[in-house]
Amino acid sequence: MTAPAISLRGLSKHYDQVRAVDDLDLDIEDGEFFSMLGPSGSGKTTVLRLIAGFEPPTSGTVRLGDTDVTDRPPYARDVNTVFQDYAIFPHMSVLQNVEYGLRVKKVARAERQQRAEEALATVRLDGYASRRPHQLSGGQRQRVALARALVNRPKVLLLDEPLGALDLKLRREMQVELKQIQREVGITFVFVTHDQEEALTMSDRIAVFNDGRVQQLATPFELYEEPASAFVAGFVGTSNLLTGDVARQLVGEDGTFVVRPEKLTMHAEDDAPTGAEVCVAPGVVREVVYLGASTHSVVELDAGATLTVAHQNTDRSIDAALERRQQRVVLSWRRDHLVALSPEEES
Repeated sequence: MTAPAISLRGLSKHYDQVRAVDDLDLDIEDGEFFSMLGPSGSGKTTVLRLIAGFEPPTSGTVRLGDTDVTDRPPYARDVNTVFQDYAIFPHMSVLQNVEYGLRVKKVARAERQQRAEEALATVRLDGYASRRPHQLSGGQRQRVALARALVNRPKVLLLDEPLGALDLKLRREMQVELKQIQREVGITFVFVTHDQEEALTMSDRIAVFNDGRVQQLATPFELYEEPASAFVAGFVGTSNLLTGDVARQLVGEDGTFVVRPEKLTMHAEDDAPTGAEVCVAPGVVREVVYLGASTHSVVELDAGATLTVAHQNTDRSIDAALERRQQRVVLSWRRDHLVALSPEEES
């Protein structure tokens, strides 16, 4: 049986009384695009730095394949890291930047140039070898940093929020490109981000971090459709929580339940559906928020909760949606769209 690309066991990092990473066990498979997702201070970047060797663990082990690298310095680990600020040399050409790591390793000039050109082709920068960094766009500089990491042919590539400095349009384009590049080169990518869209777009699996621990480890589909806790449901997308007396009234049982905004349908008061397979909830539209591709309506329910309803903007005008402000409506959703959280998962 093949060993995981990365195996972390009992991994902890403490700064005085702060447990940045708390007794983490985690396996990342060979060839996987794996994302660590979480808010600032959740521990995800610290885990990346522990894997890279930039920080020593307080306790626990880091294995790359079959090798324990816990006590090895960064240069003795078969990994490379791409940072948000790119850290490319302004006085060097694109080719010289990409070759730099090979030159340090004293790789012969001909092989160095060939491998650097291959790396540039991989990141779609053929023909840019002679340019200087100031002649490149932000997205192109990010690709140079990626090529410089890939040219060393590491077993694992660590990416620390590498798209954070790009504008929204370019960031979305690079999300697709990064996934394509990862498939082509076939090496393990470990991607750190606080952006749920990035993680959902690119990942094979995602670990959601909070307070130094993994709250849920799952595929993007499982994470969104079957969140394991209220924290995950609220951090990965927008969620509506039904709990306490509200759950008893609307669901008919005790507990905490999650339903996503796009699963809700809004009806006129005299047009509400019936049947055991649906839940219905009357209320008043308090706000309508236009978001371009979609519109969100905020509905205050008679039962006491406030839910958000998402509608796709398929018509040119949203006048009908805006006119619903302060109107009474009925919301409905299918029972099989509810996700029940167990008591220990609610916090």
